[in-house]
Amino acid sequence: MVRIRVLVVDDHRIFAESLAAALAAEPDVDVSAAGSGPAALRCLERAAAEGRRFDVLLVDADLGAAGGVPAQREPGSGAPPGSDGIALVAGVRVSHPGVRTVVLAERDEPRRAALALQAGACGWVAKDSSLSRLLAVIRGVLREETHLPPALLTGVLRELTAARKHRTDSERLVESLTPREHEVLRCMVAGLGRKDVAARLFLSPHTVRTHMQNVLGKLGVHSTLAAVALARRAGVRPAELAGDVVERSGQLA
Repeated sequence: MVRIRVLVVDDHRIFAESLAAALAAEPDVDVSAAGSGPAALRCLERAAAEGRRFDVLLVDADLGAAGGVPAQREPGSGAPPGSDGIALVAGVRVSHPGVRTVVLAERDEPRRAALALQAGACGWVAKDSSLSRLLAVIRGVLREETHLPPALLTGVLRELTAARKHRTDSERLVESLTPREHEVLRCMVAGLGRKDVAARLFLSPHTVRTHMQNVLGKLGVHSTLAAVALARRAGVRPAELAGDVVERSGQLA
């Protein structure tokens, strides 16, 4: 019998233990539980090192939410891996791409469900779903299926369409930058300040300031944070901060 290895990630201990116990009663399911995102990542790393990788991650949508208030971070927003449910999904997609993730939610929220799918989730399931429904989703995502409650489909499609439009608009604005301005923007996305950008690109701080002002103007934003958010929507990758080779142009831009 091929066994399915499931990791339940929820900081509500009673819920996590109850769900784990219910799943463990299935003859083809092995289940473990973790009480936080960082704990889940440690479990995944340990299991991978021991050659017994998990197949499916069940993640609380409100993981780590202060006072029960759900986080509203977008994929690629710079949230630390595991800092909330959606950030954990995004982190697992990068560090353990073979693991399927399913988000467990208290309520149906089209925007957050869309964010979860963009982050790499394969499903969004209500916490009060029956065990048979949850097992069907677990087995379904292992067949490369995506599972959403029917009532969420229209809202999620609307959110994904809007997100694509925002991305397209952002891409158009980024394409208006010169190659040097684009490189400065990549440094900004990486979190570098003006002096660090100047040292990296062999420019004067004054020149970097001018480039940054031009970037903000062309992107139509008024702050570095807004520029970085727009750049991430457009798929701009941050400049590598370690082990990369910087080619000196031999002249100040």
